[in-house]
Amino acid sequence: MRTRRSTVEYPYGTIKAWMGATHFLTKTLSRVSTEISLHVLAYNLKRMMRIMGTGSLIQAIQA
Repeated sequence: MRTRRSTVEYPYGTIKAWMGATHFLTKTLSRVSTEISLHVLAYNLKRMMRIMGTGSLIQAIQA
């Protein structure tokens, strides 16, 4: 349980906090799916910027 909490719950908690922790801003499954996909993409990009640094991330994107 400790391992699960540290590896899985943290990203969902962070994304939920960014969203306001209450609800999605859109309706219908396709729009909600798009909204959560954008949140996950933003989370992953911010994480990669912290891990790799912005310079090497820009180089990787351009390659």
